[in-house]
Formats: sequence, C-alpha cells, structure tokens
Amino acid sequence: MIRRILALLGAGLFSVAAFGQSPEYVPGRLLVGHLAGMEDAPLPRGLAQRGAKLTRKIGRLPVSVIEAADDQIDQLEIDLRASGQFQFVERDYYAHGSVQPNDPSFPGQWHLAKIAAPAAWDINRGSSGIIIAIVDSGVDGSHPDLSSKMVAGWNFVNNNSDTHDVLGHGTAVAGTAAAATDNATGVAGVTWMSKIMPLVALDSSNYATYSNIASAITYAADHGARVVSISIAGTMSSSTLQNAVDYAWNKGVLVVAAAGNSSSSSPNYPAACNNAIAVGATDSNDALASFSNYGNWVDVVAPGTYISTTNNGGGYGQWQGTSFSTPIVAGVAALALSANGSLSPSAVTSLLTQNADDLGSPGFDSAFGWGRVNAYRVLQAAGGAPSDTTAPLVSIGSPSNGTTVSGSVYITGSASDNVGVTRVEFYVDNVLKSTGSSASFSFPWTTTTAANGNHSIMVKAYDAANNSSTSSTTLNVSNVTVPPPSDTQAPVVYITSPAAGSTAPTALKIAVAATDNVRVTQVNIYVDSVLIASSTSSSATANWNTKKVASGNHTITATAVDAAGNVGSAFPVTFKVK
Repeated sequence: MIRRILALLGAGLFSVAAFGQSPEYVPGRLLVGHLAGMEDAPLPRGLAQRGAKLTRKIGRLPVSVIEAADDQIDQLEIDLRASGQFQFVERDYYAHGSVQPNDPSFPGQWHLAKIAAPAAWDINRGSSGIIIAIVDSGVDGSHPDLSSKMVAGWNFVNNNSDTHDVLGHGTAVAGTAAAATDNATGVAGVTWMSKIMPLVALDSSNYATYSNIASAITYAADHGARVVSISIAGTMSSSTLQNAVDYAWNKGVLVVAAAGNSSSSSPNYPAACNNAIAVGATDSNDALASFSNYGNWVDVVAPGTYISTTNNGGGYGQWQGTSFSTPIVAGVAALALSANGSLSPSAVTSLLTQNADDLGSPGFDSAFGWGRVNAYRVLQAAGGAPSDTTAPLVSIGSPSNGTTVSGSVYITGSASDNVGVTRVEFYVDNVLKSTGSSASFSFPWTTTTAANGNHSIMVKAYDAANNSSTSSTTLNVSNVTVPPPSDTQAPVVYITSPAAGSTAPTALKIAVAATDNVRVTQVNIYVDSVLIASSTSSSATANWNTKKVASGNHTITATAVDAAGNVGSAFPVTFKVK
C-alpha cells in the first residue's frame, strides 16, 4: 500500500509540453455582465470616442459584447471594471472541444467521461513507448481492438510463450486499459497508444499462485514495462509478493492492483503491499460499488461497474469488479508517463492520489482512499498543459426569477467551459437534489415536497480541473395543501450491523434500517451518544474508524424520525474495540 504520499513534487521535475500557437481569446473584444436592472443603462461616457462600441447582446442573458481596437482593449478593460457599472468584464476566450474518438461504443463508455479522459486526451493520448503489463489469464492477441497493441509476453502457468487468453478475464482487462482507440472499431481505451504485455499467471480455473504473480511482476520490470496492472487478489500477506513489488518499484515500474470484490475491509494482496497502488471500485453515481473492498489500505478508486470492453474471441461485453477499476488507473498512469517519461513510481503515485476527485469524507478515508482518479487533473499536474483556472459559465434559462410554480417543474439551462463541463448539480435551498453530466441540463423538481413560499434554486457547474460557478434564481411555490391525518405512531428502528457483543475490525461498517406506517424522514446513527451519520431515507450506513477510539466496550444507538415528528429508538448494540 502506498503510505499516503504527501510530499510535493519538486519544482522543475516536469517538462511542460508546448501548446499550439492559436490565440487564447478574440483580439479587440470584451464581454460585460450588466448589474441587475442595468441591462439597458447607457454605457460609460467616452466609449465611442475611444473607438469602442457595443455590438450585440447575448440572447436573453444580461451580457453584452464590446468591440474596440486591439491596442485600446487592455486599458478599456481596466476602465470598464473601475466604472462600477458591471458585474464582470472579461475577454471572449476561445474554447476547444474535447477529443471524441470514433469508436462506435465510446458514447456508452460512461467511465471514460467520469474520469475526464476526453479532456485528458486533449493533452496527451499515450505513447507506444509506454508498456502496460497485464498480469492475468492472457490476452486475445487477434482481437481487432488489441492486435496492434501487443508486445511479447510470457506464460508462467505453462512456462512457454503462448499468451492466449485461457479464461477471458485478461482480454477484458487489457481492453479497458489500452484498446486501440479512434480506429472506428469497438471500444476506446484509457490510453490510445500504450502497448500491452500479456503475462499469464491466472489459469483456466481462475487461480493464480503467488509465485507466478511475483514472477510476472519481475518479468515486466526486466522487459520494458512501465506499469503493471494486476486484477488478481489473494487474502494472505506475502513476503514474496512484497519483494516482487519492491523490485519493480526500484526499477522505476509502478504496480497497480485490484482491492478485491468481497465487500470487506480485510487487505488483499498484492494490492495491500507497500509500494503498490490498491484500487477500489465506484459506480456511475460515484458511490462505492456494492462489491468493492475498502479500508485504510486502499489508495484510490475508479469506475468498476458496467465497463464496456473487449471480449475473448473478438467481441465486446460489459464487465464489473475492481478488476476493471485497476486497468483504468493503470491507463491513467501510462498517460502520465507518456506526458513525462522521467516520472518515478513515487511521482506517479503522488499524481494519482493528490489529483483524485475527493469522495466521501474530506481527504483520505477508508472507503474511497484519496478519491476517484481524474485523468485530466493528473496530466495537468504532470506538466502536460498549463493550469486551467477558468470556471464554467452556467445559466438557468427557465423558469425565470420570481415565477410561481406548482406540481412538477423542470429547471432548464446550460453551462459552458473553455475545456469542458464535467458535472452539473441542482440545489434547492442549498440542498443537493440531483447531479448530471450534460452541459445542457433539465432537472425535474417535485414542488409538492416543498413548503409554499419562496425557495432558492441553484445550479452549480464544474470542469475537469474542479473549477466551478453557480447560477441562482428564486421561485415561489404555491400548491394546494391538504392536511395529513394525525400520525402518532413512531418508526421502528433496527441496527442490522454489527451484531451485539462482536469485536470491531479496524474499519467498522454500521448499518441501520427503519420502517414507519407513513414515511421515515430521517435516520441517525450514534456511537457512545455522539452522532456520526444521518440520512434522509429509511436507512443509514457509516464507516467508523476504530483506531481513533479507546479499547473496551462501545455502544451504538440509532433513532428514526417520521414525517409527523415521531421519534423511534433502536435497541442499543454493544461491541468491543481491542
């Protein structure tokens, strides 16, 4: 396991690739945002005398376009800002579309958009000089999306050079990392150009010996691989595996390994070895996948559900598991090395962990590690592109401010960014209600769940560099209310995990469920009378780090509240921390 590497990467460590010489913004043009109610106010005096003019307004937005001679525009920008008559004054920047490969299945590969791969491909699409070793069941070298990517490997099960896939698993893993991309065939890989080295350690019965895994790791390190992807997991620690991982690390080779699919916090190997990157799995909603292992030995997470990739025999399919989160992270590591081949394993590790999108508790946590890998941010930090500090622009188009609404309505509008919008969030009264990934949004809102009166509506847009901006409006809800019948029955609450009298592991998973005759509105979890989790549904879970508490007995309690304010309490559960 990587021991939470926090050291900043030294100045001058990375070489910066030159961008093209296209202009950053339109010469001689400014965009000005009018203050509320000032859309039709005259522009500052002297504008025309300086060769400037307002040429047009942008639709129904309170934004105007001003043109002036290019040699006057800098001072004009300063003067307009100083006038105090505008909400903002900015250049009309150029944007460029993210790379969209022509592989037919690419639009359905949700995991690539989730890790901001298209934006990353604008910076670097990989290098044929960066080899990813796939330690698995072999790879179908005749697959149309893999045949051009293969380099020689070895079969450690049969001790020969036959590396065809005996199970199907390895072919799917290989395609996830590095399927041939933009070839009008099948699927896209995370890295377009990197080569694949098939190393057979997993047999046709789905078993791999530690000796064969270790042999494959050392072979990869000795034969030119820069990244080793291992979608195999064992439950026993091993000095042999640790020695193999250390050998690769000391030769400049990064080992990326699957955390396993047992919904457990127990370490799996080689993922939990020092100097290996342990990878957990998330779903399309950035929640931890139901099968994924977790714990303070997991470093990062990546998409791992319904991953479209290559199948043994030439076809395609959807696969699930940390087995497919792992080659996604390996592919991002290969992109970083393609951008800067001098990166050490320690430097790549820092890039992956410190540029991940933080999920769960702030910073490192036992569910998501440092977060979900973000390819674009990794390549930016690797020196492949200048830093993106421009936030998206977002606008709510309908309903307009002050509109009275009832029943179900749609909040519509659009967002734009100089690189690309990656996420849009919808809030009512500062409470997150829905999330989408399309720059043109249409969020449904059932107003009958809100009180009559004014409510604040906000839409927040993010780009791949995690810059964000918001647009807000106020809507008046007016629904005919029918008094509900009197409800005096409290909810029934159960603590379903852990069992009473059990001994807690390092990362204790607590689960609570509640039922009610009408509706449960809130579930709370307490440990030793301290609130640690709350949910607005009929169930709640919490991951509690027992390392930070004293040894001895501790008590879990839970409460549930229904729509009438009735409160029910669960029977306490006592457990022991050693």
